[in-house]
Amino acid sequence: MTAIFKREFKSFFTTPLGYVILIIFNLFSGIYFWFGTLYSGSVDMSYVYGGFSMIVLSAMPIITMRLLSEERRQKTDQALLTAPVSLFGIVFSKFLAALLLYVIGISVTLLYSVVLAFVAQPAWNYILGNYLGLLLLGASLLSVGLFISSITENQLVAAIVSYAAMFLMLMSDTIANLFPVQFISTIFYYLSFQTRYDYFVSGVVSVDKVMFFVSTTAIFIFLTTRVMEKRRWS
Repeated sequence: MTAIFKREFKSFFTTPLGYVILIIFNLFSGIYFWFGTLYSGSVDMSYVYGGFSMIVLSAMPIITMRLLSEERRQKTDQALLTAPVSLFGIVFSKFLAALLLYVIGISVTLLYSVVLAFVAQPAWNYILGNYLGLLLLGASLLSVGLFISSITENQLVAAIVSYAAMFLMLMSDTIANLFPVQFISTIFYYLSFQTRYDYFVSGVVSVDKVMFFVSTTAIFIFLTTRVMEKRRWS
């Protein structure tokens, strides 16, 4: 399991992919920080954290598109499936490698709080709560992208379908307003990632929101493991 994790994480930086991801996080979060905080003369970071969901949406399909689809395209998945490690270990190792890259990407933005500390006392509880929300949101979307990557051998298809699925999950509260049928509208609203993430942005950390993201992550990791199991015996 450790070997797979190390190999997967290293692969992000043997190609331009890892660097592209870090550039996306730093460039766009920097733009949000400049216009939402520095340019306006404010110490409020809510604009930065609120915009992060769109940054995450842009980066996640790129991170996940090759995780399992590339193994399938290169026919190396059979060697992986016969390795002396559980299917869950394979899936979870790849998930953790992607999650570590994501954590590195968002942790750089902690420098913004350090910058603000020179002019005001940062509300560290609020900041840490937001990073918890970012971590949970990212983990959930990563698990979705990992699942989609497991059902296709085409990276471009994996990226496009992942983006569509993640967009739907993030924006389903907005989409809910388009349905005149209350029952359907309620379902879409309940499935919204953005609505729950907004609680963290406003400084509210609640158990039910945490459990929603944790449960979503666990479900999609489980589904990915089942896809791998089916391929092993096919």
